[in-house]
Amino acid sequence: MTFDHEQLTVHKGRRSGLPVAIAVHSTVRGMAIGGCRLKHYADWRDGVADALRLAEAMTYKTAVAGLDHGGGKTVVALPTAAPLTTDERHDVLLDVGDAVESLGGRYGTGPDVGTGPADMVTIGERTRWVFCRPAERGGSGDSSGPTAEGVLAALAALCAHRFGSADMAGLRVTLIGLGHVGTHLAKALAGAGAILTVTDVDPGRRTLADAMGAAWVAPAEAATAPADVVVPAALGGLLTPDLVPRLRCAAIAGPANNQLAEERVADMLHERGVLWVPDPVVSAGGAIYGTGVELRGLTPAAALAEVRGIGATVTRILGAGMSPHRAAKDLAEERLRGA
Repeated sequence: MTFDHEQLTVHKGRRSGLPVAIAVHSTVRGMAIGGCRLKHYADWRDGVADALRLAEAMTYKTAVAGLDHGGGKTVVALPTAAPLTTDERHDVLLDVGDAVESLGGRYGTGPDVGTGPADMVTIGERTRWVFCRPAERGGSGDSSGPTAEGVLAALAALCAHRFGSADMAGLRVTLIGLGHVGTHLAKALAGAGAILTVTDVDPGRRTLADAMGAAWVAPAEAATAPADVVVPAALGGLLTPDLVPRLRCAAIAGPANNQLAEERVADMLHERGVLWVPDPVVSAGGAIYGTGVELRGLTPAAALAEVRGIGATVTRILGAGMSPHRAAKDLAEERLRGA
């Protein structure tokens, strides 16, 4: 990985003793924003590397979305996969708040994998630079709904471009991941009449699949199952060089961050004729909504209207006559240069 970030800090939490990594990729367009991820890593340095990758992706996400922000990320590398106790979690979140506050407003954080709106309240005990607290605590609330709304707008634009209609009724859709955003998407896609196949690493989520009349497939088989559209909504790194030749879908678009295991996979997908919409474009709904409500004073309805504008961005990128990855990068870089 090339290090072109503005700043990387790794604090040892004074309460938890855990490494709290904050990567700030860019503040050219304004304060860097990006979620706080609590996740087990085999080595804490893997967590630092993840923070660097995710922060860079956030810069492109905010630039393509037209937001006056740059990209950053917080990652706390948990030593085991065992859940934190209530006291351990509280200590970790306070340590995150201290680390965010030490940057003096260059970076603000919000929920990500392993954290939610209630956790932002705890982080907010140590810093004002935190977003997506529950609405009753002055924040914009859970970002999963707005994120899913943006994904649906992106899928509609993708389907209009690829299949000639934004209507997803009758299309075969494979959804990978039934977390907060994935559950929103599953219900919406089933309601829209899509022929839905789903998977999750938690076999208990199969109950949800059955309730929606969706087919269930093992996680290892989901990406290569026959489909019109594959929607990655779990962790990143799904799209590998080895996977591309085995794909049996026409298009891929979903909210999972860092879907490309390697940059060259985007060109491989383009050459194979699989239309991939870059995840920084698709997953921007939460950031658009949260910053709109909390920083720009928009009403929730107005902020959601901006989220749905992701569809127009997707249409622009797919109509550029080049790889969607390259088109999205060009748009982001144009806006970064103009800042």
